[in-house]
Amino acid sequence: MGKEGRRLTTRVRIALVGGRSDAVVAHRAVPRALELGGAENGLSVEWEWQATPTVTAASVERLGVFHGVWCVPGSPYESEAGAIEAIRFARVSGIPFLGTCGGCQHAILEYARNALGLHNADHAESNPGALLPLIAPLACSLVETSAPVFLEPGTRIRDIYRQSRIEEGYHCSFGLNPALEHLLAGSGLKITGRDPGGEARALELAGHPFFLLTQFQPERRARTGSAPPVVAVFLKAAAIRAEAARRAGPGQPGGTAG
Repeated sequence: MGKEGRRLTTRVRIALVGGRSDAVVAHRAVPRALELGGAENGLSVEWEWQATPTVTAASVERLGVFHGVWCVPGSPYESEAGAIEAIRFARVSGIPFLGTCGGCQHAILEYARNALGLHNADHAESNPGALLPLIAPLACSLVETSAPVFLEPGTRIRDIYRQSRIEEGYHCSFGLNPALEHLLAGSGLKITGRDPGGEARALELAGHPFFLLTQFQPERRARTGSAPPVVAVFLKAAAIRAEAARRAGPGQPGGTAG
């Protein structure tokens, strides 16, 4: 299984933050990706969709019963504030987090606003007149296409894929604004994958059990019956949290009575 960790046998619970529609390819692929990733690691995986309007500052702590949080594609979300609050909670609570496509974009916004104090950081899709369009239209749309990504050495995502160049599927038209990516320089959120033109396609947060963002949609691999590597390792991190919670007993973060 490589150096990402030993094979675990336990039950993990994953919160899927975002809207759900069978018309969205990624939404159909996500459950299959969890099944395949769980099977590869000997895990029993349960998941629950969390509509963004149901996540508020008053209710977000209920996500603490989950062992991992995945902010799925599908932006603009019904509630941007709900998506941002869920991401913030996972980040500050040390809950393994995966953000793909729209989840990646909103995790960048969350970090910029709440960790870097860039309160005007915004998404040009939902606010075309943003003063600080940290998320902006891509130079070339990546709707229903695949494209190469070059992974930085010494990073988690490079360890996951075990190669420097990958090719993954996309369905997006927005991403980190190249003209503003310098605002992340020196912070804990590092760009770890780029496209051939140098634009950010993957990021990860230092000092967190697992906090990985991809502009691409790794879950799409599940449609071919293959476990997406990113999802498999995300589930390993969630399993570690689940085992720790069960050792601590019911009532602890991530714990269950079962």
